[in-house]
Amino acid sequence: MRWEPNARGRLERAAMELYRERGYDHTTVAQIAERAGLTERTFFRHFADKREILFAGGAELQRLVVAAVASAPASASPLGAAVAGIEAAGTMLEERRGRRFARQRQRIIAASPELRERELHKLAAMAAGVSEALRERGAGEPGASILGEVAVAIFRIAFERWVAESSGPGLLELMRESLDELQALTAQGQPAGVRA
Repeated sequence: MRWEPNARGRLERAAMELYRERGYDHTTVAQIAERAGLTERTFFRHFADKREILFAGGAELQRLVVAAVASAPASASPLGAAVAGIEAAGTMLEERRGRRFARQRQRIIAASPELRERELHKLAAMAAGVSEALRERGAGEPGASILGEVAVAIFRIAFERWVAESSGPGLLELMRESLDELQALTAQGQPAGVRA
């Protein structure tokens, strides 16, 4: 077996170029491998299919989020622990890939119904992971499930704002702004018959 230097990185770059040029649906594994100067066999040693170029870090990201929720200080509220999880995800995304890559990836996903569905599945799995980690910390139901969904909504909205601009506040700052907005909204007076 011949060693291919940085084969994974070459495949990722080739795929992203082709997805931008031709669209995800019109790009084949053979074209990705050819653009990278590699074989299809090499492609499949690194990725299960062409979607994995865009979603390969999803499982690692979820583990990071769940671990951050679980390891939040015992004094942290359930919301504080959930926020620690999404902040860990934000830090990872900013440091590893950056805004430019995230924006390109998001455009590719937005153009494909198959990829949008996969992204929603990834976010649902993240919410379920946060909820389970909160239950393990002692949060009851339905609170743990609600907070899992809320944390991922904060993450998703901040992420969408982050990739929409080429500069400006970082992802973590945008998550904190979204959390502040949520807290301000929930602190406002409630209509009659609604409990806070």
